[in-house]
Amino acid sequence: MIDFSAYQFHPVIHLPPSYEIYDFTTGYDPDRVRSSAYGVGRYNEVRPGMYTTPLFTEGVGEADVRNIHVGIDIAAPVGEPVYAFHDGEVHLFDFRSAPGDYGHTLILRHIIGGAELYALYGHLAAKSLEGQRIGKRYRAGDVIAWVGNPAENGGWNPHLHFQLSYDKPNICDLPGTVAKKDLAEALRKYPDPRLVLGPLY
Repeated sequence: MIDFSAYQFHPVIHLPPSYEIYDFTTGYDPDRVRSSAYGVGRYNEVRPGMYTTPLFTEGVGEADVRNIHVGIDIAAPVGEPVYAFHDGEVHLFDFRSAPGDYGHTLILRHIIGGAELYALYGHLAAKSLEGQRIGKRYRAGDVIAWVGNPAENGGWNPHLHFQLSYDKPNICDLPGTVAKKDLAEALRKYPDPRLVLGPLY
C-alpha cells in the first residue's frame, strides 16, 4: 500500500474557493439550478436512477444494477485544463463511444513509493487525445487534457471523472459505478481519490 500522506500532489483541476458538493443519493434533477460552474460529486455514493443508458441497463438484473460511484466527479467549464497530479506516463487512451460512457479517456500510470497506481481521466475534450502515445511522460502539474462537452464526453454535463486503481487496466476503462454486491472488492481496487485530491468535501 502507498503512504499517500508522505507526498504532496498537484490538483487535477484548479477549483475556486467556493464550489458545490453534489448529493445524488436521491437521484439526479436535470432542472436544478447550479450555484457554481464548479462542483464535486462524491466517492462511494449510491446514485439511484442516474445511469439509464444501455451501457448500464442492458441485460442487468436488480442485483447487478451499477449505481454506486467509485470515482470522484469534478464539474468545471468546457475547456478547463486537467493536470497530472504526480509524475507519470500514458498507460492507455481511447474514445469510449457508447452513450453514458467516458467519451475521450486517458489513463496514466504512476509509481508512488515504489508501487504502481493508475489514474483514469474521463469525459475529456477530443483534443485531449491528440499527440498522446503510450509511454508519453508527464510531470506533476503538466496539462494532460481538457474538460469535454456533452457531444464528446459521453453525453454528460461537463466534468472530469477521476478514478484511481491499484489494478492494472488492460483496456482504457475502469467501472466508474459498481453494484452493491461488488462494492467491497471495488473499494479495495479503486481507492478514494481524495487520497491524492485532498479533502474536497
